[in-house]
Amino acid sequence: MDVETTGLQIPVQKESWKTVLILAFQSLGVVYGDLSISPLYVYKSTFAEDIEHSDTNEEIYGVLSVVFWTLTLVPLLKYVFLVLKADDNREGGTFALYSLLCRHVRVSPLPNSHLTDEELSSYEKHSSDPAPITCGSRLKAALERHIGLQKCLLVLALIGASMVIGDGILTPALSVFSAVSGVELAMSNEHHQYIEVPLVCIILISLFALQHYGTHKVGFLFAPIIMMWLLCISALGLYNIFHWNRNVYKALCPYYMYKFFKKTRRDGWMSLGGVLLCITGSEAMFADLGHFSQLSIKIAFTSLVYPSLVLAYMGQAAYLSQHHDIRHDYQVGFYVSVPEKLRWPILAVAVLAAVVGSQAIITGTFSIIKQCSALGCFPRIKIVHTSSKIHGQIYIPEINWILMLLCLAVTIGFRDTKRLGNASGLAVITVMLVTTCLMCLVIVLCWHQSIFLAICFLLLFGTIEAIFFSASLIKFLEGAWVPIVLAFILMTLMYSWHYGTLKKYEFDVANKIPVNWLLSLGPSLGIVRVRGIGLIHTELTSGIPVIFSHFVTNLPAFHQVLVFVCVKSLPVPHVKKEERFLVGHIGPRQYRLYRCIARYGYRDVQKDDLEFEDDLVLTIAEFIQTGKAALNDSDGNWLREDENMAVVGTPSTRAGKIQMRRGEIGDDDDAPELKPPVRQARKRVRFAIPESQQMDLRACEELRELMEAREAGVAHILGHSYVRSKKRSSLLKKLVIDYGYEVLRRNCRTPTYALSLPNASTLEVGMVYHV
Repeated sequence: MDVETTGLQIPVQKESWKTVLILAFQSLGVVYGDLSISPLYVYKSTFAEDIEHSDTNEEIYGVLSVVFWTLTLVPLLKYVFLVLKADDNREGGTFALYSLLCRHVRVSPLPNSHLTDEELSSYEKHSSDPAPITCGSRLKAALERHIGLQKCLLVLALIGASMVIGDGILTPALSVFSAVSGVELAMSNEHHQYIEVPLVCIILISLFALQHYGTHKVGFLFAPIIMMWLLCISALGLYNIFHWNRNVYKALCPYYMYKFFKKTRRDGWMSLGGVLLCITGSEAMFADLGHFSQLSIKIAFTSLVYPSLVLAYMGQAAYLSQHHDIRHDYQVGFYVSVPEKLRWPILAVAVLAAVVGSQAIITGTFSIIKQCSALGCFPRIKIVHTSSKIHGQIYIPEINWILMLLCLAVTIGFRDTKRLGNASGLAVITVMLVTTCLMCLVIVLCWHQSIFLAICFLLLFGTIEAIFFSASLIKFLEGAWVPIVLAFILMTLMYSWHYGTLKKYEFDVANKIPVNWLLSLGPSLGIVRVRGIGLIHTELTSGIPVIFSHFVTNLPAFHQVLVFVCVKSLPVPHVKKEERFLVGHIGPRQYRLYRCIARYGYRDVQKDDLEFEDDLVLTIAEFIQTGKAALNDSDGNWLREDENMAVVGTPSTRAGKIQMRRGEIGDDDDAPELKPPVRQARKRVRFAIPESQQMDLRACEELRELMEAREAGVAHILGHSYVRSKKRSSLLKKLVIDYGYEVLRRNCRTPTYALSLPNASTLEVGMVYHV
């Protein structure tokens, strides 16, 4: 991942009420835009073909009852009161649930796990498992024991992520198209269709062009629009209720829902594909949790969004209940219930609100793709952090423009809201089903609640969503095939990348050099040791990578200080700075071999190369200076590497500790320092050590040599692998490795640590991996 940021510092502190209310206001423009504009197309999609008007109000009241209880049970009860509590250290979304589960059942999606990773404060500590005989403990044991179940869990998470990305393509087109459809009330039927599609395309292009400004600026720009929209539909709903039908409130009784299905039967069931659109955007409340806070999202929904939507749907139903012949003139839609004098102003606000509504799912798409990439399930991409305060606010240029092109394609291809609604509805309900399934596991495995509660959760929400899913799937040929095709393509891409990454790592592990063999060569390793620091980048957390052997076999010379660097992501949102680095010796200290594991969460920002080099050298210097290195050979013996890896923080966490300074020869400093011998008049590196710190002679010598090596320069040695499947591999494996993973690897971005390395000090060692 390529990460850009502007001074990103995220202090963990309790939010004030002022901050909460500001975030709640911003969330209107980012989280609730999609959900707020659903009145534009719900009734139009519901009554499109399946339900015919009659002289009574049973159908209208029935649809209103279904819409009301769907809004109450899914967004309000399920998401606001239950799902939002399953955050992963303030992060939400399908992959946040997945990473939460992986830690609790000790199943990591990343292969290079280390025992000390579970000692991080980001990992939730458990004094003990649930009672050893409970169903929860049996389920946990089954997941840890069976690789097939682990793959099923991964596939389930990938399905949810794929559908979120698919929804990011479909929802903007549906929202803007529905808003612009109000033009048909002001223009003749012969001409409005020639204006709608170009207008929708122009609006969509403008929307995606705004994304690089970031969620913070876009949120403040869009939030007033959504607030204005919600107030408009609330006022319009109250007007229609009091003007047309004051008894429409009776439809909120679930009895009318029963009468509706009893009368309409199959047609009523098929119309649920339109009703489903009233909860489009509910998943954004959870997916965008990292952009805001749990409390701010709850306040915005319960105080403004939910009551406004209920009034809007009641107002439309009140109007339709007194206009049973409306289908003879226009399609049933939002604008027919708007007074004629207000249609143009409402149309303008609706178009702006539709643009904002698309922002929610675009933001959620960025979030889910970053999580997938950090956890090894998506090719490396460039990620730009757009806020210095809110950590989760990001922008992904490549994904943004790909979404725009695909969004324009479905807009031009479908040209109507009916098929767009069918496609978007299936994507939305699939994501909700995946969330429900993962939440059941979270209730049992993470919250340690009774499996009975998990079953009740599954029966209540799973049944509702399964009914909606079946109603959407029946319209496969009428647009619902689009999210399925998109999900299949994305699933293939993500699983191929994950599978190839896993096989490549397994090859590294199987072919790594035994440390004992390396130590048998003596302190010089049997090669010429030249001045400088050699950083050998590897994905291994133990052992010597095969590229090192490949290099020294062909060129028997290496640097006086060798550091095997592993930059890895963990299935946690953040890793504290004081727990960032894990440092240890490889062999006795006279060998000058070190291992450094830099650990990042899937939401953390990785620094550029110059800062990283200084952090790395200071980390090793502190490791030497604290005396922890003495464990290696205090008795003349080398302990096993895993026994003495030490946790060391970043320089920002080392107040009063060892510091690095650069200056001209002859510069003086009050603090005691180690200076290398003077060789020539140039910039040199010095370590300033606090007076209170004492070191033995061996540590002083080791630190001085590290300082001399840093002054001489740092070289980066990278492995440039070519992954090929073995000759006897199955056809499916050859397709996945040779034409899937390898093609993606060649065309995606290089790893973060290799992005901006200076060409003059970077060396790539090419190897062919037969996996």
